[in-house]
Amino acid sequence: MNLDEVRVFTAAARGGSLAEAARRLGITPMIATRRLASLEQVLGVRLMHRTTRSLSLTPEGETFLPYAQGLLETEQQARTLLRGDGVGASGLLRVSAPVAFSIKLIAPLIPSLLDDHPELKISLDMSDTMPDLVASGIDLAIRIARLKDSNLIARKLGENPRSLVAAPSYLEKHGRPRTGSDLIHHQCLPLHGVSHWTFLSAGAETHVRLQSRFSSTSIEGCHAACLAGAGITLLSDWNIADDLDAGRLMRIRLEDAEPETLAIWAVYPTTKLVAPKVRVFIDRLMRALGESAKPRA
Repeated sequence: MNLDEVRVFTAAARGGSLAEAARRLGITPMIATRRLASLEQVLGVRLMHRTTRSLSLTPEGETFLPYAQGLLETEQQARTLLRGDGVGASGLLRVSAPVAFSIKLIAPLIPSLLDDHPELKISLDMSDTMPDLVASGIDLAIRIARLKDSNLIARKLGENPRSLVAAPSYLEKHGRPRTGSDLIHHQCLPLHGVSHWTFLSAGAETHVRLQSRFSSTSIEGCHAACLAGAGITLLSDWNIADDLDAGRLMRIRLEDAEPETLAIWAVYPTTKLVAPKVRVFIDRLMRALGESAKPRA
């Protein structure tokens, strides 16, 4: 199987057209068309539906895409190994992560990571929703959640403790809730579509229905509204450490319950070998998570 032909297929799947694939690969559209046709002839199946205006994967193309990406990743790993450890990670690493997590933990890692690996490039998709990793060409997604069953491969990077917080101005005006049931009488600031928060009480899950006049599609919106005194919200501890230290927010500890602790996951699109670029990124991120979990002086 010709890897140049495979490269055209994956680039076309990412870019949405053979013209875009040709542009990314630095070849003519005619050569891109010929290479895709040759690959389809070798495999004996049609990989893409092509018209003058659109391109889409056939069912066979959708099945083959992760394997094609794996072939190219394996080639890159082999080149890296043969060139020696001194070269480090290389190529374009596509990462998807929540907005707040990207700002607070990932973005600060970028300068030193790129300095240590001169042939590495990073594209960071800041999104609070999970993309289609295969269709979008994402190498790695970071998610903080209870993961649903899927065909994706996930690695737990660490725990993600959370806290109820509010601005001093809100607590001065409305008082501090003491129990989970007290939250019914307070303005809570949830994510859009969230009707309750989950707590642990005596080892069992409890669900508190929220009274809210504000919600946001991003946790950053909840955070900003909370800082302004709009109500109580539930945020990750790494996201509020600076605000607690500066007195901009105050932690609320309930007598009968504590917020559910979620986990931080690295999610991969397939079971293929982890490329060096993914491995060095995760190693650096885990060190940052360890630092953020240390008690502050």
